[in-house]
Amino acid sequence: MSVPRRVLLVSVLLLAGCSGPAAVPDTTPATVPDTTPATVPATTSATEPAVPAACAERLETGRLPDWADAGFSGDTRVRHVFGTRGDIVAILFAYPLVHARDDGANNKILWVARPETGRSDPARRTPLVITATRVGTDTPVVREVDGGPGPSIVDLPAAGCWRLRLDWSGRTDTMDLVYRPASR
Repeated sequence: MSVPRRVLLVSVLLLAGCSGPAAVPDTTPATVPDTTPATVPATTSATEPAVPAACAERLETGRLPDWADAGFSGDTRVRHVFGTRGDIVAILFAYPLVHARDDGANNKILWVARPETGRSDPARRTPLVITATRVGTDTPVVREVDGGPGPSIVDLPAAGCWRLRLDWSGRTDTMDLVYRPASR
């Protein structure tokens, strides 16, 4: 019995999309090691700056996991980036993120933290502290989101790949986000 080529291609694409923190069951903690992100190819478009090869922005556009989809309805698909441990997700309402925006928009990010397993009472809410370091430099900048993970506007001082350390309520995760230069 032969499988139609289209069915085979769709099966391969579906299997390829079943990796990463979004596939981690809600009942177990994420098992992604907290290490330096994997290497991804650099951006080579003539209209965009080169993104360092070590940048590991893991942008997804699929459905959010159940623990992060409060306020969204139906089969909403939104751009988002998971922390390397899978404990937090940045939902990007502005995309691409842009350094020194001149288009009237802003870099709005909704931060949603995965509920802590085994904890019946909510953790004391503390600010989400974002310590961002542009890849290739060693000078961090700090931003805070009052009240912990939630809605924010996060502007960073230069275009490039930024490695973020996220600290809130005694928890920590990391992720890379790319900020593009403003269009001229």
